[in-house]
Order: sequence, then C-alpha cells, then structure tokens
Amino acid sequence: MAKSKTISLQKFLGVELPIIQAPMAGVQDSALVVAVSNAGGLGSLPCAMLSLDAMRTELTIIRTQTDKPFNVNFFCHTPPEPNAEREAAWRAALLPYYQEYGIDPNDIPTGPGRKPFDSETAEALEAFKPAVVSFHFGLPPADLLARVKAWGSKILASATTVDEARWLEARGVDGIIAQGLEAGGHRGMFLSEDLTTQAGTFALVPQIVREVKLPVIAAGGIADAKGVAAALALGATAVQIGTAYLLCPEATTSAIHRAALRSEAARHTALTNLFSGRPARGIINRIMRELGPISTVTPAFPLATAAINPLRAQAENRGSADFSPLWCGQNANGCKEAPAAVLTRELAVDLK
Repeated sequence: MAKSKTISLQKFLGVELPIIQAPMAGVQDSALVVAVSNAGGLGSLPCAMLSLDAMRTELTIIRTQTDKPFNVNFFCHTPPEPNAEREAAWRAALLPYYQEYGIDPNDIPTGPGRKPFDSETAEALEAFKPAVVSFHFGLPPADLLARVKAWGSKILASATTVDEARWLEARGVDGIIAQGLEAGGHRGMFLSEDLTTQAGTFALVPQIVREVKLPVIAAGGIADAKGVAAALALGATAVQIGTAYLLCPEATTSAIHRAALRSEAARHTALTNLFSGRPARGIINRIMRELGPISTVTPAFPLATAAINPLRAQAENRGSADFSPLWCGQNANGCKEAPAAVLTRELAVDLK
C-alpha cells in the first residue's frame, strides 16, 4: 500500500517522497525549502509574515537553488476591525508584566502582524508560478483562487474537521491537509471557533478520506518513519511534518526555541491564543501558565501580537522564553539536529 501511495503522490505533486515540510512562519526561510525539495520531498515557504519584496527575494533564491517542486503558503483570515475596548482589556491583563519589565504600554503601537492573501500578493506570486500553493484558515476569494489555479499551481488547504474538508472540496482545491489536534503552530480551523470540534490526526484522517474524493495529507504528531507509514496505511497520500524540522541547521529557529525543544518542557504543550489571538500549539511557558493558555480578552487574530511583542523582546534579551511562542507539536521526539535532507529521507525509509 505504501508504494502505491508514493506513486500517487508523484503523479499528484511531482515529488519522489510523500513528505511535505510544513510551512512554519518565523522559524524558517528558503534554505529549509531548498533542502527538503532537493531531497525528494516538498519544501514549503511560509509567506504570511513576509513583505512582498521579501517574498520575491526568497522565491528567487529557491528558483536558483532547486528545479524541484515547492509549496508557497498563505493565510486567508479576514482582517478584523480594531476594537479599542478589547485592546485595552488585553493590555490591562499584561500590565503586571509591563511593570516588571519597565515597559510603558502607551508606547506600544498596534498593528496587524500578518497579512492575508490578496490581489497584490497574487500579482507578485504570478511571476514564479509555484507548483503548489497552500492556504491556512480557509481559502481566498473565488477570483483569487481561480487566478492561482490558472497558473497550473496545485491548491492545498488545511481542514481540521470533516465539515471543513467538504467545504474545501466543494470550492475546488486539489488536496486537503487533515490537521490533527497534535499539530504545532496555528490551528487551521475556519468554520468554527469551537475547540471541542478538533480531533487527533489518526481519528481525523480516515474520516476525511471516507468523505472526500481528493488526496488527503496527514498532519499533526507525525515525527518519524513509523508515523509516516501509519498515516499512509489510513489512506493518506502524504504527510506534512513541521516540528521534526525545527532543530535542523537550515531552520532559523531561535536559540531559545531550540533549547526548549531539546528540553523536557517539550513534552508539555497546549493550545494557546495569547500570542496571536488564534489557537496555536506551543510549549507551555510562564505567560501560558499564569494567564491560562486560552484567554477571553485577547484581541482578534492577528491583533493580539502587538501588545505581547515588547515583553517577548525584553525577556529574550535576558535569555528567557517566558513570553515567546514556542510552537511545537505533541511529538517532539523526531526533532533532530541533522541536515533537513537527511531527515526527509529518514522519514520515508519505511516506505521502501
């Protein structure tokens, strides 16, 4: 079965191995993409936090260093209207920490932090026509989606429930990333904010496989070759893996984040909205313990980020991860300080 799934992926995305490196904004750039794609997997470039000029630069680097397919990833959230009352409540919750670090909250600007996929981005991306474009938090408007498909790019998008998978299939995506509850980083949920709807990877994948006719990509908690083989046995065409790559030399993971991943603390993760306003899985740290990982006063995504950034910067300058988003899935055992190419091939070793 595993062999047929690999062949299916070759026809689907043009890659040798059923391994997709998860796009991880803030902890990687083009180097990781190139290493994974050249090793036979599908490297992914996260663009949600990049300016258009930075995106062009990264894509140009990728084009000069590999002729293999790669994925470019974007967020599709609706930018929220600023809410002064909610922003004030959030800063009030953070006030004891501002006082501890000598920060004047009145000096902290507000800002969006992350930009959704739009026509300006599409125009810049069209020059590169990547083999794969993936979306998180749903899909862009139909006209933009049609524009991307017209280039010949395959469209992938994240689903955290069967309902989301059906919604994506009805709107013409080419493949569905079944993001289990174990996954590190932001939940891709978009039809509901109810966390009780979220299922684990090995429960979610077969449900989605039964309900859609598209290739399904398993994501969340898969960190070694046995996990990859298990996901394919449940009907997945490929797997998407993020956390396992965080210690690779090609990743830009900070020293503080790397230390947390190597430590016993990586065994305890939780979903939190404190760092951005949306649920995302990370290693428990001080602010998550003291405020609780999920807060009702955080501004809507991505507006929560601005108020916490000065605390993060001050703490990290002192060598502390107390206010840092330490994104990590529930299975950090696969994290290796090995070249990404080596890790990519190891993840697929049981499929031969």
